[in-house]
Amino acid sequence: FFFQAEDGIRDYKVTGVQTCALPISHRDAVLAPLARNHQRSVFYKLDLADTGRLYAATKHELPPELPADAEPLKRVHDEMFRAAVLRRRGVAAWEQHESRAFGVLRELLLRQMEAEPVAPTRRVLDDQIVWGRAPVRLDLAGGWTDTPPYCLQHGGRVVNVGVNLNGQPPLQVFARVGEKPELVIRSIDLGIEERVRTFEELSWYDQVGSGFTIAKAALALAGFLPRFGARQSSLEQQLREFGGGLEISLLSAVPKGSGLGTSSILAATLLGTLSEVCGLNWTTQQIFQRTSALEQMLTTGGGWQDQVGGVLRGLKLVQTEEGLAQTPVVRWLTERFWGPEFADQTVLLYYTGITRVAKGILQEIVRGMFLNSQPHLAILEDIGANADAIADAFQRDDWDGMTAAVRRSWELNQRLDSGTNPPGVQAIMAQVSDWLAGAKLLGAGGGGYLLMYAKDIEAARRVRESLTRQPPNAKARFVGLSLSTTGLQVTRS
Repeated sequence: FFFQAEDGIRDYKVTGVQTCALPISHRDAVLAPLARNHQRSVFYKLDLADTGRLYAATKHELPPELPADAEPLKRVHDEMFRAAVLRRRGVAAWEQHESRAFGVLRELLLRQMEAEPVAPTRRVLDDQIVWGRAPVRLDLAGGWTDTPPYCLQHGGRVVNVGVNLNGQPPLQVFARVGEKPELVIRSIDLGIEERVRTFEELSWYDQVGSGFTIAKAALALAGFLPRFGARQSSLEQQLREFGGGLEISLLSAVPKGSGLGTSSILAATLLGTLSEVCGLNWTTQQIFQRTSALEQMLTTGGGWQDQVGGVLRGLKLVQTEEGLAQTPVVRWLTERFWGPEFADQTVLLYYTGITRVAKGILQEIVRGMFLNSQPHLAILEDIGANADAIADAFQRDDWDGMTAAVRRSWELNQRLDSGTNPPGVQAIMAQVSDWLAGAKLLGAGGGGYLLMYAKDIEAARRVRESLTRQPPNAKARFVGLSLSTTGLQVTRS
């Protein structure tokens, strides 16, 4: 076994009960053999971020590439290790290896969808509308432990709560059968429309700049693309056999970059609606899995907590075990602190007017997961433990323990990504910090919605008064919240 010393000076070789110090030259010499003999060594279990730094400083060539039939997660680690070495050596090809790492993970998660093709069959009358709606989720603790590849290797633990905004579920989908053999997709909030008439057009679900990537990917997963089920020669033929086209209208009454899991929950809502229209009979677990696959199709990645948080009602601890089949197990928590006397009284939701796209943040943190970066893994372990702590506080009706865990959650998120707390957000929190028992930005952070726990009702009044009188920008505002007692609902006219 080889243990890296904290001072970076030498490693130690342990043989039986004897320990001897290895000179740096010896340490560098064993790196290449360790990599070449990975099947019998611990090479891919090492901190590959630090190992990549050491390897890049040597004159060693990169070890032979793993065969295509190698264990997928090992291939992911291998490609990211190569990227780390080449990046430090200033070789531009590092980006290709990193892209391959994400690609291997993506195909690994999509393989199950391809192995379970579906055949959409019309289950709606000409004049019926199927209506899906869902709340958003507020993540309280454990976020990032649900993200592959971490959850695949360690399992995940998240506490979140599904809430309605201003008295309504803010994510909604309407679907009906159309007369023409085409897919019509509309966005109510964006005021745009697109018509899809061919398999090729539907396969452009990862096209940058399209307003309907989520809808196209969901329709593909519902069996309207050969990769996931369609067996007809054309989309037109399939829709004629289906009994008409489909008209889909989407509504997201939440600003982009909100941190409320909007894209994943909207995708899950659409998949649930399509399941009803097309007779697919997907369970909630199947909707979770297909939403995770959809996020991979869009190359945005992401974990499972958003869709679980929005599809299932109320306050819950969600856990998974390690392994490719991520099956969330839910434990419902005591909701007294989210009842009417708390939600929107001492528990406040504030839109900061600051946005930050999560994809870049996600890639940077996932890079650390791919490389077994010990600083990243240590923080993620603490994040998971904090989810257990806040769940315990809710069950014991421990307000102080719960707010302490929220503060801890915010601290850990900042340790994982320093950019999660930019100056604009710091200024907002500083303005009202004297009246808060705890607060955190939701989602990946950096902007979006701010969740605040006031010390009491009077403190909440002062927070509202201060930020209403002196808002940080023209878009900032308080938003009413209430506990969702239903989660995802799909009904028909």
